[in-house]
Amino acid sequence: MTNTDDPILKFTQELIRRPSITPKDEGCQRLICDILDPLDFQVEHLRFGEVDNLWVRHGNGHPVLCFAGHTDVVPPGSLDEWISDPFAAQLHDDRLVARGAADMKSGLAAMVFACRRFVENYPNHNGSIALLITSDEEGEARDGTYRVMETLSKRKETIDWCIVGEPSSSKKLGDTVRIGRRGSLTGLMTLRGIQGHVAYPTEARNPIHDLANLVHEINKKPIDNGTEHFPPTSFQMVNVHSDAGAPNVVPGELKCRFNFRYSTKWTQESLSSHIENLALGLGIDCDITWRNAGNPFFTQEGKLSNALSAAINEHTGINPELSTSGGTSDGRFIAPHGVDIVEFGPLNKTIHKVNEEVLINDIPKLADIYYRTAELLLEKNHEAKTLESIDD
Repeated sequence: MTNTDDPILKFTQELIRRPSITPKDEGCQRLICDILDPLDFQVEHLRFGEVDNLWVRHGNGHPVLCFAGHTDVVPPGSLDEWISDPFAAQLHDDRLVARGAADMKSGLAAMVFACRRFVENYPNHNGSIALLITSDEEGEARDGTYRVMETLSKRKETIDWCIVGEPSSSKKLGDTVRIGRRGSLTGLMTLRGIQGHVAYPTEARNPIHDLANLVHEINKKPIDNGTEHFPPTSFQMVNVHSDAGAPNVVPGELKCRFNFRYSTKWTQESLSSHIENLALGLGIDCDITWRNAGNPFFTQEGKLSNALSAAINEHTGINPELSTSGGTSDGRFIAPHGVDIVEFGPLNKTIHKVNEEVLINDIPKLADIYYRTAELLLEKNHEAKTLESIDD
């Protein structure tokens, strides 16, 4: 039965009704603080440029368990295609349909209520429980989590475990936990040819043909075969432009953009050098500007993944798959600081789409899972169950 009066659902709706299109927060972080203020959380507002960030912590010791998320959302797209106003947070049968319903205001609400409940039940808990929240995840991501982690690092404030509340589940809540992500490397390439008449190809050099040859060279065999935990590196062209302005002219220049999603077999330097050497070997005259959106990261199975898996099984009966699939997340800014990190949240099949949705009953269940994970990690009287789950 669907409980439409659940307070976590109501709070999710409050967050959604703030149209926080990236990088705007639109007061969402203030709402979060209002929920936590009565419980003596240490609250720090960190604003960089146009971006609002929030660092909230209860406790001063270690280990530190952090929940990370974002208040910003992508634009709604065509309003005519939505079954209701994307920021009205309307309920349709057993679903909440709205922009940010899955990515990630339901996960955010679940985190906040889980942390509040944990501190209410364990005011003198072990270690620390924290929230890291930004309004700059969906956009440039330059003044968000990256800057917060930089700030924490400068003052030697460290995190031991982090759960990022991104929508990770595929078909049912709890079926997938992400324990790593591939890196994302984009190339902005300018190829220089020799402009000429199409009837005299020997007097010209066509940069379109040069690009075709390079793409063939890249694709003629796998870039790598992946690793035990990562799929093979993928390559995709995403934009190509070349036009001499007339149908009988070979263009003299081409600009294109391409992307690699790469595993821990590569670094930005080694992968970019590999592609540059392929172009050089084909005699292509080009320049490539590289933009690395994030390095790959991987968290070995251990206390964090086992505690979360045990909590998921307890509340759903599912043993989750530990995966490294999907795109990038803010985990790429947290992992380099020596943090064990996993990602877990609601179903992701509608994120960034028109009529984005989340199952209403999944929201309080998600909060229960987050709460139980904190309990297993931070409370000594629950450690035995954590160890049992690790042994299993």
